[in-house]
Amino acid sequence: MAEHDNPIHIINVPLDLGAARRGTDAGPSAFRVARLSDALRKLGYSISTETDIAVPSMETRKSTNPSMHFKAEILAVCEQLAAETLAALTAGETPLVIGGDHSIAMGTVPGVAAFFRQIKQEIGLIWFDAHADMNLPETSPSGNIHGMPLAHLLGFGDLDLSSILGAHPAVRAENVVLVGIRDIDRHEREFVRESGVTAFTMRDIDELGMSHVTAKALEIVNRNTAGFHLSFDLDGCDPEVIPGTGTLVPGGVSYREAHLFLEDCAANGRMTSMEVVELNPFLDHQNVSARRAVTLIQSAFGRSIL
Repeated sequence: MAEHDNPIHIINVPLDLGAARRGTDAGPSAFRVARLSDALRKLGYSISTETDIAVPSMETRKSTNPSMHFKAEILAVCEQLAAETLAALTAGETPLVIGGDHSIAMGTVPGVAAFFRQIKQEIGLIWFDAHADMNLPETSPSGNIHGMPLAHLLGFGDLDLSSILGAHPAVRAENVVLVGIRDIDRHEREFVRESGVTAFTMRDIDELGMSHVTAKALEIVNRNTAGFHLSFDLDGCDPEVIPGTGTLVPGGVSYREAHLFLEDCAANGRMTSMEVVELNPFLDHQNVSARRAVTLIQSAFGRSIL
């Protein structure tokens, strides 16, 4: 297997403060047990380093804002993650961020955006998820921040969360594509329609096929950008594929569809960075979700059948 030019910098973010259900803080450990680093080395990558972001435990904190639970703690984690992501790209490394709940995207994406903003370039964003994650603090039915990160990356919502590393917005709506959504909150639905993002629902995937959806998504995120960040929520996959996540929604992306999507992202050659979120090993079956997620990550980094 040929060596790749850019080493991978794995950044582990054991955050579960953004979700109602505990357990995503153990996600990075489950990926280690599933031998993620070895799987990437088999593809010819070197792992430059692994960084662990310090995250406080929910039991040592008290949520004081019902519309944004644990905002201060999540903001601090995302600010540190943004700095680490920026530093990795500056060092010529490819960031692979392992969560944790999806709140961490408010750190990863501004870090990537800040790097390319230095050379006056924008980035695109593919958001693979069962959910749109575009709730606003004032309309969120739960106050759980993992349902809000994309809204903040688009420059809406809380000013602190939407301005990390000075990015406001971190991405332009016309370069954002959601893939696999199928569970949208009532107030969120109208916001998604009006925001300017492109959304491919599961119905779109059923009607058009994953290959067509991926081609259109890649066209949108690469239009006048330096490339795209891939934010991959494991609950975008069908629960039969990934049972170990806290917000299961039936009728999701199949195992082969997910691989095809990621293989095409890799073949495009313009993925700047990736994050994988919402693995909850306490809800899993003998770590099968982490093992399957490792093979999916391999596809995103260029593994092919032949």
